[in-house]
Amino acid sequence: MSEPVEVPGLPGLLTPEQVVATARSITRTQEPDGAIPWSPGAHTDVWNHVEAAMGALVGGEVATAEAAYDWCARWQRPDGSWPMRIVQGVVDDASGETNMCAYLAVGLWHHWRLRRDLAYVERLWPVVRRGLDYVVGLQLPFGGIAWSQEWDGDQPGRVNEQALVAGSSSIYQALRAGVALAALVGEQQPDWELAGGRLGHALREHADLFLDKRSFAMDWYYPVLGGAVRGQAGLDLVAGRWDDFVVPGLGIRCVDTNPWVTGAETCELVLSLDCLDDRDRALRLLADMQHLRNEDGGYWTGYVYEDEVVWPREETTYTAAAVVLAVDALSRTTPGSGIMRGEDLAPHFEEIALECGCAEGASADVLAR
Repeated sequence: MSEPVEVPGLPGLLTPEQVVATARSITRTQEPDGAIPWSPGAHTDVWNHVEAAMGALVGGEVATAEAAYDWCARWQRPDGSWPMRIVQGVVDDASGETNMCAYLAVGLWHHWRLRRDLAYVERLWPVVRRGLDYVVGLQLPFGGIAWSQEWDGDQPGRVNEQALVAGSSSIYQALRAGVALAALVGEQQPDWELAGGRLGHALREHADLFLDKRSFAMDWYYPVLGGAVRGQAGLDLVAGRWDDFVVPGLGIRCVDTNPWVTGAETCELVLSLDCLDDRDRALRLLADMQHLRNEDGGYWTGYVYEDEVVWPREETTYTAAAVVLAVDALSRTTPGSGIMRGEDLAPHFEEIALECGCAEGASADVLAR
């Protein structure tokens, strides 16, 4: 087993001890079976559950993270999907959401980077493989990934044949993590690489073919965070709606029409800015959202600034995890700190077998890091 990894901190912002306290707020919320819900008694979804496990691991909570990943293995369905919402061991929404079903690949690669436990990777690899096979099987003709599939009783049903920018961007990162894991265990996955090339092209060149969710901050920055858009194109993308979402001194709006800043989205923008080497604004935003921190190390979800009130009155594990991952990224502390920058993932995918009529080959400027 590997030696303990140093816990990150940022001088003048958060100490390693404060980061440990935040990671422990995730552990306090974990249920006996390993599930990490949004908050005590709330629902669990696989994406936020995995993100929480990643944050816990960075903060030294190894048992929490591994119990969370083992939970993923137990709850995966035969087709490779997971239910969208599980509440204290009971399925609340059986639909399969593709970005959720892909994200374990990112979590397991992150675990490998920090723990170097090949036996653990090999044990969970079949779970990752089934999940990504399921996701790739729902790729749409233009390259985006269908965002969900309904379930009819105990069988998969109708596919919602529309794609989301944020979800597909997250899947792009998951495919790069999956291909890296495949190389590690010696099981190449060329279908994932082909799907990744088509998906990256769609995100860069055909944003108009995705569902219009431009009111949401995630729809704005996720092509950068997921890695499909970088370099000057990423800087231009962020600049285009900066004033619509950023509230100086507080963080960023979740929705451009609402006076509500949220910690998780703010930290994801921090991570996106770090991917673009925009360190100054990343540090400023991470500092801005610290008004959501509690004395026990947890974080409130958001703040309605017109009413000067925290809302909802809940600490969320995904917010805590996003803070920890942002601190690690900016401090360059753990071996997994570059996972959002993509520096330790599989290379960007070639754009081949395109069906949209565009010339093949990705722009080097778009993918520059």
